Amino acid sequence: MVMKTGKRARSATTRDAGAPHGAALAALADPTRRAVFENLRRRPHTVGELAELTRLSQPGVSQHLAVLRRAGLVSDRRDGNRRYYSARREGLADLRRYVECLWDDVLEAYAAADPAPPGRTRK
Repeated sequence: MVMKTGKRARSATTRDAGAPHGAALAALADPTRRAVFENLRRRPHTVGELAELTRLSQPGVSQHLAVLRRAGLVSDRRDGNRRYYSARREGLADLRRYVECLWDDVLEAYAAADPAPPGRTRK
């Protein structure tokens, strides 16, 4: 979705990036970045392992990891000369709350539009 603001257009994900859920939403909007994140949800990986799994270059994977780290979705730990990256489940908490609020709004709108709410019977 693109919104017009003056002479420049901004995407909805760019506009939401300042919200608590916005950074995670913007980071996961990219399908390649989502694939990197999905691999990290299963278990920690090095950049080299992720490059093999995603068929990206190591610098490309590193750039995606930097975006995910800034969004609070990924953490890393050193083990000797290797760095292992893993998904931070806490990083999805704000995004989850946002989606749950959307779902609550949908359910409330559905209930408000129902001509016969539960507990009432028509005669």
